[in-house]
Amino acid sequence: MNKLLYILLFFQLSVQSQQILFVGNSLTYTNNMPKMLEYIGKQQGITIKTKSLCFPNYAIIDHINDGKLQKLLAKKQFDYLIVQQGPSSQAEGRRMLIQDGATIRALCEQYNTKLSYFMVWPSVRYYHTFDKVIENHKFATKQNDAFLFPVGNIWKEYNTYKGKESLYSLDNFHPSTAGSFVAALTIFHQLYPTKNLQQLPFKKYKKWVADEDSFILIKQLILKE
Repeated sequence: MNKLLYILLFFQLSVQSQQILFVGNSLTYTNNMPKMLEYIGKQQGITIKTKSLCFPNYAIIDHINDGKLQKLLAKKQFDYLIVQQGPSSQAEGRRMLIQDGATIRALCEQYNTKLSYFMVWPSVRYYHTFDKVIENHKFATKQNDAFLFPVGNIWKEYNTYKGKESLYSLDNFHPSTAGSFVAALTIFHQLYPTKNLQQLPFKKYKKWVADEDSFILIKQLILKE
C-alpha cells in the first residue's frame, strides 16, 4: 500500500474510533446500554470501545471515594468519560453534579479525557421535577466546561406523544430496552452528528424497540436535538 495512503487511512480510523468510560449506576448499566452504543457504531462502520464503572445506587462522590476510577484512568486512555448519577433535581443533587463533577473534571484533565454528562430522567412518581433535572444538568455542564448528552431532553419530548412504546421499565424508573436505546442513540448522534440516523433500519434494532412507529419517532427527535 502507498505510504501516504496508509497514513491517511490510519488517521481516519483513529478519528472514527472512540474509547469511552461510563461512570454511573444502574441507569447506565441496565440493559447493557454501553454495548448498545458499540453495536450502533459497528452498524455505521465505527469502532466504539466502552468500559463501565457502574454500581447500584452510586453517585459521583461514591466513585471518587472508592478510588477505582482514579486507578482506571491512570492505567488506560479514554477519549470521553461519561458520568451519570440520579436525576439530581433537588439542591443537593445539583451541588453534587457541579462540585463532584469538578473533581472528576480535574481527573480528566490529567489524562486528556473529555468530561461528559449523561442527562437522565426522573421516575414517574417525580415526573413533575423533570424541568429541574434538565436545568441542573445543563448548568453543571456549563460550569465544568463539559460535554452534554441530553438524553433527558429526548425522553421528555418523546413522552408528549401518546400510544408509543414506554421508555420506562416496570418499576417506572429504570429504562426499558427502548429507553436504553434512546440513551445510546442520543450519545452516538452527539459523537457523530454527520451520520444519517434516518437510514438506520428498524429490523436491526427491533430487539430493543419493538414498535416501528416508536423507533421512527426516536430517530426524529434525536435528529431535532
